Amino acid sequence: MSERHWLTKNAEYAQYLTHENHCDDPGYRQFLSKLATPLLQRLQPASKGLDFGCGPGPALAKMLREAGHDMAVFDPYFAPDPAPLSSTYDFVTCTETAEHFHDPHAEFTRLRALIRPGGWLAVMTCFQTDDARFAAWQYRRDPTHVVFYREATFRFLAQRWNWHCHVPKKNVVLMQRPVSR
Repeated sequence: MSERHWLTKNAEYAQYLTHENHCDDPGYRQFLSKLATPLLQRLQPASKGLDFGCGPGPALAKMLREAGHDMAVFDPYFAPDPAPLSSTYDFVTCTETAEHFHDPHAEFTRLRALIRPGGWLAVMTCFQTDDARFAAWQYRRDPTHVVFYREATFRFLAQRWNWHCHVPKKNVVLMQRPVSR
C-alpha cells in the first residue's frame, strides 16, 4: 500500500485494540495452532523463542511456554521494550504481523538476524493467491494491512537466504536457517 494511505500511529493502535485475540479464547488458540503445531514438531525441548508482534495478549507465546519453551515477546505497541531484539533465538514467530510491515525488507532482515543457525522463522499471514479477486479480498480491507505476500514470496526469501522453506498448512510458512558448517 502506498505510504499516503497508511493510518497514523494513533489510528493504527486504535484499530489493533479492536482485534479479538485473548490468550484463553479456545477459538483463537485453535487458529494459532495452525502455526504452533507444525512448529512444535520441529523444535528441540526447552528452545528459546521470540513472539515478534505478539499483540496485547501474547497468546502464542503463552501456548509455546505451556509446551515447555522459553519465550520473549516484542510488539511495537503492546510490548515495546527493545531488549528482546538484542538476543538470538532458536525460533521466532510472526503471526498475523507481516502484513503490517511498513518496511518489509528491513523487518525481514531484522527477523533473519534474530535466528540462530539451525533455528526457525515461523510466519502466518493470509497468502494472496488470485489477482483477479484482490479488489474484493476481505483481508486487504483491514486498513492496517499494508503489504501482502504469496507463498512464492517466502520461497524466494528462503532461496535468497539459502534457508529451507516448508509450507505445512495454508498461510503458514516455516523457514529454517541452515546450521553453520
